[in-house]
Amino acid sequence: MVLVVELLNSSVEAAIDRISFDHHDLSKRAKDFGSAAVMLALLIAALLWATICIPLVINW
Repeated sequence: MVLVVELLNSSVEAAIDRISFDHHDLSKRAKDFGSAAVMLALLIAALLWATICIPLVINW
């Protein structure tokens, strides 16, 4: 899941850079939202791993 979100973020950044290298508020927001989506996917993945692994370690 994290890799899929990262690929989508990379495609958004490439499309924005392809259009123009000029600084624009909407371009910055789009890139920031893509980065936030990657961070959220990483957080969800870490929480899922913790939810699965912590009970296994405690009961071991």
